[in-house]
Amino acid sequence: MSRDPKTLALFTAHRPALVNYASSIVGSRVQAEDLVQEAWLRFDQASRGRFLEDATGYLYRIVRNLALDSRRRMAREGRLTAAADFEAVARTSPDTAPDPETVALYKDEYALVMAAMAELPERTRIACEMHRFGGAKLREIAALLGISVPLAHKLVAEGIEHCKRRRGRR
Repeated sequence: MSRDPKTLALFTAHRPALVNYASSIVGSRVQAEDLVQEAWLRFDQASRGRFLEDATGYLYRIVRNLALDSRRRMAREGRLTAAADFEAVARTSPDTAPDPETVALYKDEYALVMAAMAELPERTRIACEMHRFGGAKLREIAALLGISVPLAHKLVAEGIEHCKRRRGRR
């Protein structure tokens, strides 16, 4: 908690507007709430023991920068996960009867992906499997593995990149 009641009062007064501002950038109110909380922690740390000339503007700038960083990270994650098209294996359902050529193609793809996954370190493999095959969110992966969300993202991205490289070698 802040030791300066002025900064806390400033944050409290502007919090709803900050959440709306962040939400308009990232497109998610829940994510905006998290970003505003992170902004508060950074603002509180930066304002300790010194006078900030435009404290309100500085607080909004922190929120803006965090929101833009988050949006870029999500876009990058989307590009990485879209590029790894080994989801096609999971999309074939048992109740549809694919032709023999499709079965052979996906059987080979599945074998390559499973071999690549087996080569990954355990934590990376678990994160990648949870995200790509289980549909788990990065926060869920982070909570299960006891790691940060950015590290969960890094593990998933590394796993996907490894699988893409292995698929390219065949």
